[in-house]
Amino acid sequence: MFFKKKYVDELLHPTIEDFDTIVGASTVIHGRIVTDTGLRIDGTVIGDIEAQANGKISVALGKTGKVEGDIHAYRVLIAGYVEGNIYASERVELHAGAKVNGDVTYGQLGIESGASISGLMISKAGEDPVGHYDPSMLVRSDLPLTKNK
Repeated sequence: MFFKKKYVDELLHPTIEDFDTIVGASTVIHGRIVTDTGLRIDGTVIGDIEAQANGKISVALGKTGKVEGDIHAYRVLIAGYVEGNIYASERVELHAGAKVNGDVTYGQLGIESGASISGLMISKAGEDPVGHYDPSMLVRSDLPLTKNK
């Protein structure tokens, strides 16, 4: 599907984030992180990352950042490597060089050229799928086959 340039620019337009917690490039954390403030990761986290559900908390993964676990946040910005699923209630941004090996659940999605994803893309925006959809092509093995007259 093709979009007008204005729409694409708006989708990938950088957002202004505030990060109170920064995990440095030489830091490795083993365990679950629960945060109620913005979190930027330039090091390695082996474990899940969870932002408070009621806050509009962002989690960013820098180019040198690596997460082996799931990420749950309002907004997720990825430039590094994720081995796990991403759940963002508002927005996911995959910047050039980002590598995600897992499913991505999002409200809005921005993907720059050079990002790669190996997993499902799941929209929570309530939008219908884009492209041709023919329900007659679906096959359910639990229904008896009948001929139309």
